Amino acid sequence: MKVIAEISRWAIPLLLLLIPVLAYLRKVPVYESFVAGAEEGFITGVRILPFLIGMLVAIRVFVDSGALETVSHWLQPLFALLGLDPNFAAIIPLAIMRPLSGSGALGVATQLINQYGPDSYIGRLASTLQGSTDTTFFVLTVYFGSVGIKKYRYALKLGLLADAIGLIVSVWIVTKVFH
Repeated sequence: MKVIAEISRWAIPLLLLLIPVLAYLRKVPVYESFVAGAEEGFITGVRILPFLIGMLVAIRVFVDSGALETVSHWLQPLFALLGLDPNFAAIIPLAIMRPLSGSGALGVATQLINQYGPDSYIGRLASTLQGSTDTTFFVLTVYFGSVGIKKYRYALKLGLLADAIGLIVSVWIVTKVFH
């Protein structure tokens, strides 16, 4: 265990030293390559900024307008009909927020874990859901926007389907393993 801890501690510093040294030995202009990459990264950041601001404003409006709570309330009868744990309604805001915003979903998950406890059904479900789903709209906004992809209808459908499957499988696994 101590060997792995030492490898982990030194892995990144060694890579940060080894890569420029190998590039120098291969006659790669290290500094010029770094500056060109940094410039390209800055240009990409400026290019995706409008997409990112638009997404963040939309998420804020969605949450602050009460739409998140309204959608959560509408979905409660469906989940009750499916015979899920009555406390399951608490996870609905996380399931809705996760495809929208990673930091927003982390905040919701943190609230759930603080309220119900990390070893509770809801705490375990929140943790499993966090690890089983992705921030679909963030991925589409940042990654697709950075390379100029404008037609992402199929990627959106597939990403949301994957998030729904992640929710279903998270509920199934947590129910079977921990409940």
